[in-house]
Amino acid sequence: MTVSSTVAVIGGGPAGLMAAEVLSASGAQVHVYDAMPSVGRKFLLAGRGGLNLTHSEPFDVFVTRFGERRAELEPVLAAFGPQQAREWAAGLGIETFVGTSGRVFPTDMKAAPLLRAWLHRLRTAGVQFHMRHRWVGDGPFDANALRFATPVGEVTAKADAVVLALGGASWARLGSDGAWAPWLQAQGVAVAPLLPANCGFDGTGWSEHFSSRFAGQPFKSVAIAFTDSQGRHFARKGEFVATATGIEGSLVYAASALLRDEIAAHGSATLLLDLLPDRSAEQVLAAVKHPRGARSLSSHLKSRLGIEGIKAGVLHEALSKEAMQDPAQLAATIKAVPLKLVTTRPVDEAISTAGGVRFDALDPALMATALPGVFAAGEMLDWEAPTGGYLLTAAMASGAAAARGAIARLGL
Repeated sequence: MTVSSTVAVIGGGPAGLMAAEVLSASGAQVHVYDAMPSVGRKFLLAGRGGLNLTHSEPFDVFVTRFGERRAELEPVLAAFGPQQAREWAAGLGIETFVGTSGRVFPTDMKAAPLLRAWLHRLRTAGVQFHMRHRWVGDGPFDANALRFATPVGEVTAKADAVVLALGGASWARLGSDGAWAPWLQAQGVAVAPLLPANCGFDGTGWSEHFSSRFAGQPFKSVAIAFTDSQGRHFARKGEFVATATGIEGSLVYAASALLRDEIAAHGSATLLLDLLPDRSAEQVLAAVKHPRGARSLSSHLKSRLGIEGIKAGVLHEALSKEAMQDPAQLAATIKAVPLKLVTTRPVDEAISTAGGVRFDALDPALMATALPGVFAAGEMLDWEAPTGGYLLTAAMASGAAAARGAIARLGL
């Protein structure tokens, strides 16, 4: 590759920006195109509650979080993994710390200062940004005539190589709408359907009373367990939120891939909610059976087991009045409230998406075999991971990997 070689990076999220950084460091003329007025919009949204940059767990554990795509992502993450992500942030003047959960955050918990520092470094390196440039990929692909819809009409650009970092299909208002999927399929690039990941679910059948009283309230200090029809098991403590029509929140997101796939295969998935995971079934039964004298059942459950509010409400959803008076049935349900789910929430509401460009449509350098010179990175690839820093680290790592692929192809 010569200094005059030009690479177009289409998509200004973390994967695209990392690709631009690696490419510019190797001497390429880098142009970043994005449909939005500014880059990194979903990145900034993710940082509103504290930017979870990566996770501190050992690498051999970290890579297991990518499930069925571990084999494809492990070499990518070996080159840019959790430790490299922290070192990269430090190079931008952003110090990080490890939270109690093992997640890694900037010390100020904010995304905006990191993004500002990153963009300053990229611009200083000569990266050029083209905002409000929405890639138009229908029709035959031609790197010498890349088409973009802009506020002043359609424009074209040419490049010696292209890195696509177009995101998935969640939070379309921030720029990732999945419109690229049929375009790439028409060019012979295999694309797995885009599905919600780290998502909420509907179908619990809450009563109007429960829904009006408890929608938006959290289940705290609980655990959920689920075993799918293939025998895969999930069990974890944490918290989640009741919605008007179902459930959402961090604990549900962690199980969402198994739940989603079970619903797709069998029409529903029933998880078991343990309202008191720190008490054994025997302890709960003993407390329920304890004489309550003149106290009401609700007062008894509150005083003996701390069950009140939404926890008491969900028991009334699961059990009839008669069943609530049966100590054995009540105690068993406290330890395993069945919640039947029948559909995911829409993909646009999901934190991330599964599906995308299949790895068997790419070579090891993340180049599309049907489109020589075109590389893919980030959430538009067919992988998924739980929240906890895994999504962001893998997006950046794949951007760096795609950039290295482009550099090798162009001969630097």
